[in-house]
Amino acid sequence: MSKNKTIFITGAAGFIGFHLTKRMLNEGYKIIGYDNLNSYYDINLKNKRLEILNQKADIDNVQWEFINSDLENFNSLKEIFKQHKIDLVINLAAQAGVRYSLNNPNKYISSNIQGFLNILECCREYGPNKLIFASSSSVYGDNKKSPFSEIDKTDKPKNIYGVTKKTNELMAYSYNNLFKIRAIGLRFFTVYGPWGRPDMAPMIFVKNILEGKPIKIFNHGEMSRDFTFIDDVIEVMSRIIELNFNKSQIINEKYCNEYPDLINIGFGSPTRLNNFIEIIEKKLSLIAKKEYVEMPPGDIKETYADASYLKNLVGNYSYCSLEEGIESLIKWYKDFYKY
Repeated sequence: MSKNKTIFITGAAGFIGFHLTKRMLNEGYKIIGYDNLNSYYDINLKNKRLEILNQKADIDNVQWEFINSDLENFNSLKEIFKQHKIDLVINLAAQAGVRYSLNNPNKYISSNIQGFLNILECCREYGPNKLIFASSSSVYGDNKKSPFSEIDKTDKPKNIYGVTKKTNELMAYSYNNLFKIRAIGLRFFTVYGPWGRPDMAPMIFVKNILEGKPIKIFNHGEMSRDFTFIDDVIEVMSRIIELNFNKSQIINEKYCNEYPDLINIGFGSPTRLNNFIEIIEKKLSLIAKKEYVEMPPGDIKETYADASYLKNLVGNYSYCSLEEGIESLIKWYKDFYKY
């Protein structure tokens, strides 16, 4: 790894962006972080993440710069690309949340589509031709075939969030075809762990159980998720980044030239929601007050990754067990929120 490489990471104050930025600083890369610090969830959590990144940069004497701005601000993005020689763009910024998209679709179109277009245009005009971007398991919709493979059809996403992520994949394909921008899309599967988003189920469950409040269990618990621990996500992302720097191109042979390179970031171990809650109860030594409800519009009954392509790319790696991951999440939560 060459320490003179500069990586531009959008969404650097977000959950995955924070962990990845910290890892890349530790690896010695120069990082330019970009985030609008919106109020979709607790801004104090985002500011604390940034505080940790600033402290790490100072202590380790590594190059780190943060810009507070929107992806939709094309002029802001252009100035960054003009002023810096960027070697790799990692776009993790997006308006997240499936249920939030039901009532706020415009935010998803402006941030996830217009914002991504601005990133692509900057890569086209100023370089680099290397781009890694966040997609989502939501592109698979309510696929009846499991596990979900990168070669499955993804033309029927069930919600606007999934639609925007599928659109990103098609946009990346177009820019790769027209302008030779090498794009790698990462389809994340239910990432959880310390510093996670407070609007996601693992955080909500831990919070409400600790506070003795009921937790809503959608579809009466008859749902499954491929829960993916954040440390594992960052490890495989780090390996993909190294591959992207060290090889001329990562190619999914099954796709040939039909799509951009797309990689499931999940590990093929779906867990039923009721079982997930049972592990949290065990680790907390508390019993949850459960409120069983119907599945809301746009939600998906099961997500389950075919991880064969990912494992072929990144090699052998010992993934964190669900019990270990939940224990780590709970420890961080209690420390951070003073329980």
